[in-house]
Amino acid sequence: MNAIVYLHGFASSPRSKKAQYFSARFAEAGTGILVPELATEGLGNLTLSGQLRAIEQAVGERAAGGRAVSLIGSSLGGYLAALYAARHPEVEKLVLLAPAFGFARRWAESLGADRMRSWQASGSMNVMDYATGRPAELGWQLMEDARAYEEEPAIAQPCLIYHGTHDDVVPLEASRSFASRRSCVELREMDSGHELLNVLEEMWVGTRRFLLG
Repeated sequence: MNAIVYLHGFASSPRSKKAQYFSARFAEAGTGILVPELATEGLGNLTLSGQLRAIEQAVGERAAGGRAVSLIGSSLGGYLAALYAARHPEVEKLVLLAPAFGFARRWAESLGADRMRSWQASGSMNVMDYATGRPAELGWQLMEDARAYEEEPAIAQPCLIYHGTHDDVVPLEASRSFASRRSCVELREMDSGHELLNVLEEMWVGTRRFLLG
């Protein structure tokens, strides 16, 4: 049976609403999924490279015994899923929820030049840690590390993307651009925002069909 790993978004956790929802629905369908903690070193030391190592460990656990592995990723987790799959052809399928393609560039554009200079100069920036519900310090090394990665990973695996037409965090055009260049990608545009919480059932039905047949 196909093994499934769910990757949460930035400053989120395995306890996020979408992670818990998909875990429960797959359990009802008789398929357990793994939802690893990606920020294993905390936000102060967070990097894309460190999160990719956490994914590698999680996928290795699920792939033991030759099982095929599929990834579901939300926002930054979706971008990480694509980065990982581009480097690991053993990944079978991908489901990406509002994937944060072009993460480093979009963050810089969102923050603006002044805040970026301040972040770099101080070495940290205060952000909300949604996993704890409290502010936390985010290290500058996240941006330095993220700039080393391509904006649109060259995946070859079958990929299903859900993206909200009202997303004000990651623009829908990011997924439209990604899908337009790859025949292996199907984009489904949803009447929703970045969180996609109002279309969970529709996404679940499509995800189950795509991953489990």
